[in-house]
Parts: sequence; C-alpha cells; structure tokens
Amino acid sequence: MLQRMASITAAAALLMMLGSAPAGADSGQWQKVGGDARSGISGLAYEGRTADGEGVHALAVHDNKRSGQQRLSRITHREGSDGVSPITWDGPEPVDLEAIEAVPGMPGDYLALASRGIVYRLKVSGSTAEVVDYTPLPGITEGDDFESFALVARDGKIAALWADRGAGADRPATLSASPLSFAPWGQPQFGAVTRRSYVASYPTGEGTRHISDISVTGSGRIIVSSAADAGDDGPFDSAVSDAGRVTVSAAGRVRVTLAASPVVLGTYPQYKIEAVECLPGSSDALLGTDDENLGGYVRTAPLCGA
Repeated sequence: MLQRMASITAAAALLMMLGSAPAGADSGQWQKVGGDARSGISGLAYEGRTADGEGVHALAVHDNKRSGQQRLSRITHREGSDGVSPITWDGPEPVDLEAIEAVPGMPGDYLALASRGIVYRLKVSGSTAEVVDYTPLPGITEGDDFESFALVARDGKIAALWADRGAGADRPATLSASPLSFAPWGQPQFGAVTRRSYVASYPTGEGTRHISDISVTGSGRIIVSSAADAGDDGPFDSAVSDAGRVTVSAAGRVRVTLAASPVVLGTYPQYKIEAVECLPGSSDALLGTDDENLGGYVRTAPLCGA
C-alpha cells in the first residue's frame, strides 16, 4: 500500500509541475472496502444520504462468477470511514455483474447489468434484493463485453445508456442509447438503439478499456471512466472524462452527442476505476475500483459539476 501511495503522489506531483493536473487528480482520499478479488467494486448506484447528511449509501455490484459468491453489497461512505454490509440476492444468480443503476421515479428499483449483456431488474428492501425479471440488451454481438450502464429521465421518459468497453487501439468502445420502458409484469423493454464509437483520451495502450462505467449529470453531461489493466496484480491506471451529452425529448427520443476530444477531468494512477456515480444535488462523483487481487477502494471527487 505504501508503494502504491508513493506512486500516486509522484504522478500527481509531476502533473502539478507540468501545470496540467486535471481536477480530481489529487491523492490520499481512497478508502479500502475490500481486500481481495471477490470484493472489488464493479458498479455503484446511489441509494440516499445518511441521516446526518454527512455520508451516502450506495449499492455495489461485484463481478463474481461462482454460485454462492457475493453479488451485491451496501456501502456507507463517509470521508475517513466506510461501512460494507452484504445484500442477499434472491433469484437467478448472475455471472459477472458489472454495473447497477437506480430506476428514476421508482424507489427501491434497480437495474443491474452482467458483462454478457443480461439486465436484471431488482427490488431492494433492507438487506435483500429480489430479482423481478431479466432480459438481454438489444443487439448483442459476439465478443461484446459490457461494464457500464446509466439511466436518465426527462419529462417522465427514461433512457438507458450502456457500452461495450472496447480494448486498446484497435477496438473503440461502442456507446449505445435507447428509450426504456417496463412491461406490466416488470420486464425492461428497450426501444430503437443509437450507437456511437468512443476512444478514451487517457489512459492509452493495449490494455485500455475505453469505457468502464457511465454516469449522467443533471444537465445531461455524459461522464465516463476508462481503465487500463495489465493483469490481476496490476499495474492499473484510470481516468474520468467528460464524453459528451445526452438529451431526451418530450416524446422520448434519445440523442447522444460525443465530444471529438473527450475532456479528462481526473487521472488516477495505480487504480482501476470500474464505477462512477454522480451524486444528486452535488458536484461530486462516487468512484469505485476493482483492483483484482488488491481489492476495492472508493472515494469522492468533484467531477460532476454543471
């Protein structure tokens, strides 16, 4: 851990010397929430503030694959301390959960996404998450690997955003967007899909996952994390960027405009960010990492301003 922190401090200091340190590149605020590959954070969904308003509750998914392993936990994050408690998964067990998002206007309802593109609708009450229904994303193709999912609501209409993560210079991420509704029995239903290619500005290289998670601000900015993974023991590298904008019309039409040159908002050497969640009523994002054998970490950073 001391070696990791020294590397982060050195990298941040170098950026400061060059006069190009992006917001959020400061070090020393990560807090450990898991100590091994089974407890890393693959996705986060905001639940609400703590009673005193000083912390946040969030649901975290884990990318475990074997039967009986933990799929979902609740994290209570405060600066200086984090509490983690298990959530019981009630229903068909997913393989490799990578993202989770609260359904706007439906308290206690969440959608969780597995890497092969299966979306699980959950009803979370206390320490139990019941699977209401599940369905595949539209248009899944061979080799797709999904790590991100976000929902945005405007005028009573909901849109979903997700992405195949991409891989290195030869395979950009593919960001997809679609209107979303629910069948009377609870199944998520997707409309016409819009697709855009996305290449991360940072990190770059063979192991880059161009989109490892997505969040959308209240004004419609698309905030994405990108990560580089050299293996289960690292080294890792990550960034959070402003990727563009999404709008949803009164008729439910979804429009995505990606930036020609994504703006890097923060760089995070030695960490593999797989979760970014803009917090309602705040400019902060809650970030989570899946650092494989090194466990998982969370922190907040001011990345989601207007």
